[in-house]
Amino acid sequence: MNETRKDLLEHIKDSIVNAVTEKKIAVAFSGGVDSTLVAKVCSDLGYDVTLVTIGFPESHDILFAKEVNQKLKFKHEILEIESNSFGQIATKINQKIKTENLSWNENSIAFYYVSKLAKSLSLDVVVTANGIDELFCGYNAYREAISGGESKVLEVMNAKLDNEIKMMKAVNSVTAEFGVVIVQPLLSEKFVEFAKTIPISEKIHDSEDLYRKHIIRKLASEVGVPEISYNKRKKALQYGSKIHKSLLKTR
Repeated sequence: MNETRKDLLEHIKDSIVNAVTEKKIAVAFSGGVDSTLVAKVCSDLGYDVTLVTIGFPESHDILFAKEVNQKLKFKHEILEIESNSFGQIATKINQKIKTENLSWNENSIAFYYVSKLAKSLSLDVVVTANGIDELFCGYNAYREAISGGESKVLEVMNAKLDNEIKMMKAVNSVTAEFGVVIVQPLLSEKFVEFAKTIPISEKIHDSEDLYRKHIIRKLASEVGVPEISYNKRKKALQYGSKIHKSLLKTR
């Protein structure tokens, strides 16, 4: 492991230790590189980790999370979303967060189910990997931005971070119903500041880069994340769980 990745790993560990005081935790888990890396680091730090996955029956996230955890062998709990009550819950959440922003509604719905599952397991803290996509160029928007140079990439990054931090406040207002707190260690000020010092070239190569987050993928491979996870292209929570598709049907 080179010095940059060692430094990154230490900052991830520090951020988790500083943000997560409970020893028994849930980790929101899709099987993707971000959530798998966070779960693995939490486990290596000595946390009692239960992976929690939500989605409609046979959704990508449920199937892929199961496949990845066949290699990790962590405790893993799954909640399948029921179609007949989905519309009612989506409406309730929309009234709670009071925005028509589709992504905010989708994420709030997803974390509603995540926190419902965590509560049923008597877990009050759910740790997420939010922040990695924003800080390490996970979104397609970065492919469009990179042709404009580093300043354009940073402009997109700052806008994405601002949106994510605000959105996760809305998410926590929803999950409070279950007495569950969603914790995002990698959105802490200290980690954000550090991650911005990592060269853009370690994150995205060019406008044709379909994988991105290269330093995260390399680090994941070095700490024992299964190859099927760190080589997987991104699929956002709302798509992998089929929440996006189902929410559009209710509108």
